[in-house]
Amino acid sequence: MKIEEAILFVLAERGGGMRSEQIAEVINRRRLHVRKDGQPVTSAQVYAVAMRFPDTFVKAEGRIMLMI
Repeated sequence: MKIEEAILFVLAERGGGMRSEQIAEVINRRRLHVRKDGQPVTSAQVYAVAMRFPDTFVKAEGRIMLMI
């Protein structure tokens, strides 16, 4: 799945906000998204993707949360 779908899935399953490091850890552990170069997803990548979709994700109190 695309990384934005993986982030959405993790946050929806969790039912609350998470730090970008935690989201990246879950995505990598469960292999929800695999980068083209085979490297693990980074917390910076999770943050960048979340900020690219302001209608879906919001950052508050150091956590990324769903807007929906």
